[in-house]
Amino acid sequence: MTAWIVGDIHGCARELEALIDAIDLGADDRLICVGDLFHRGPDPVGVMDILQDVGAQFVLGNHELRVLQRCNLAPRMADVSDRPPLRTEFPPLEAQDFAGDGDRPCEVPAEDRARCLTFLQSYAGFYIASTQLEGAATTPDGRPWWVVHAGIQAGRPLEANSIRTLTRARRTGARGEPYWYENWHGPALVLFGHTPGRVPRARMSRNKLVALGLDTSCVYGGSLTAYAPEIDEVRSVGAIQTYARV
Repeated sequence: MTAWIVGDIHGCARELEALIDAIDLGADDRLICVGDLFHRGPDPVGVMDILQDVGAQFVLGNHELRVLQRCNLAPRMADVSDRPPLRTEFPPLEAQDFAGDGDRPCEVPAEDRARCLTFLQSYAGFYIASTQLEGAATTPDGRPWWVVHAGIQAGRPLEANSIRTLTRARRTGARGEPYWYENWHGPALVLFGHTPGRVPRARMSRNKLVALGLDTSCVYGGSLTAYAPEIDEVRSVGAIQTYARV
């Protein structure tokens, strides 16, 4: 079994399909998404269908969280111990119900809205640690790996981070406003999204990879990227077109 961690998909279903083909995802392999699955891009329902077909897991991004908050379905604890009960029936849902953080668009057809909202409730949490996953291996040099949407605060245990940090962190408030990962030295390898770039954002400390940003700007015309921490391999596919502007 190999775990593949996928960066921000943002509704790019054709690219996700191509990436899964490039990975050659096996029946025993695991696909884990860092969140921001749907918003801004052209085909959120297509993304949902693909992820369901392969049994993917995902952590909550800031856009999914906003949708769940609007519908009174969001947890308020970072460990999701207060997770609301699953709901599958809803009053008529409007397009605005699916707007993301900052009212970012998410075009879900009316006939798919209830199904989409049900799917969003299947989140794994605000973080996933390899030690929580049955059958998951460490990095090749024996370290655990963590998946979050945005970032973590150095010096805190993973479970002690706030929801805001886990879903929205980019830069710290320190002098020079460094990115959060510039203060991270491990030992766990943190895999994250949220902060786009044209290539994965690699943070090295003591000659070890300690953080890797996987949002490679697919929806902005870049690429969609996945990384397998257990075998230290990267796969990327280029965007078919530019779907949104920064």
